[in-house]
Amino acid sequence: DRLGDVAPFIKNDIRLIWRNKRTKTVFLMSFLFLFYGLIFFTQKTYRDMPAMLMFASLFITGGFALNYGQFIPAWDSSYYKLLMSQNIKYEKYLKSKFTLMIMSVIIMFVLSIPYVYFGWKILFAHFAAAIYNIGVNTHVILLGGSFNRKKIDLSQKAAFNYQGTGAVQWLIGIPLLLLPMGLFAAFYFLISFEIACLVLIIFGVIGIVFHQKLMKIIIQKYLESKYKMIDAFDQNN
Repeated sequence: DRLGDVAPFIKNDIRLIWRNKRTKTVFLMSFLFLFYGLIFFTQKTYRDMPAMLMFASLFITGGFALNYGQFIPAWDSSYYKLLMSQNIKYEKYLKSKFTLMIMSVIIMFVLSIPYVYFGWKILFAHFAAAIYNIGVNTHVILLGGSFNRKKIDLSQKAAFNYQGTGAVQWLIGIPLLLLPMGLFAAFYFLISFEIACLVLIIFGVIGIVFHQKLMKIIIQKYLESKYKMIDAFDQNN
């Protein structure tokens, strides 16, 4: 309620997540990503692979944002036409999605703090990944959502369910995962671990600073795609 005019949308998302099989599964699976570190950080083979270290860090801190966010706005596809007929401003609608994602990243980062047991570098990598997820990946996810055209049946399970998955989900994987992994690995080998983390933090901070401008671009894209999405979701009925 303290979040102001986006609170009703966030409440609606929370209800949607908890009342439907697929979204609930995605939510619960996000906590399982916290245990990725037990696979990657306990084996020397993975610790010597900087790209995999960042892969784990991105998923540990952004598991929910990446898995839930990539299907925005398809989660609302069953009533998207009705939603858009209510004179709802895209700004508030997308702001609620953005807020939900960054809240999840912050919570996941806090829950990942015990990984400092494996060394401060692990915690620093998680921090860099969290900032990158907030400043870059959330915006990429929202922009990618404007290209979603596949409806999702919320009553179905999430495991091995590829309904709603299209080319968009595969293509945005490049800036979401491959780009930060590549940047991190390159600066890790060329300079140092600390500089590699700092580079991702800088990208994340730039995204945070220019958040309003980025959101204007994203909102405009949704406005341009509004009727195409409504039509596509209707065709999938």
